[in-house]
Amino acid sequence: MLMFAGIICIAIGLINVINPNFAWYLKESWKVDGDSEPSDTYIALTKIGGVIAIVFGVIFFFTGIFS
Repeated sequence: MLMFAGIICIAIGLINVINPNFAWYLKESWKVDGDSEPSDTYIALTKIGGVIAIVFGVIFFFTGIFS
């Protein structure tokens, strides 16, 4: 089960690192009328969160393999 959770965390982390705008469009774009873009701070924090998710995913994955 931990291996599966690790794979999910890694996938979410990769999406956040590669395309941080994706999360903004899912969560916030419907609230704004017209053209709007996420701020640079939002993009940076999303990328940092993605790296953290990847680290936790790797830990979960290897914990699941060795348990």
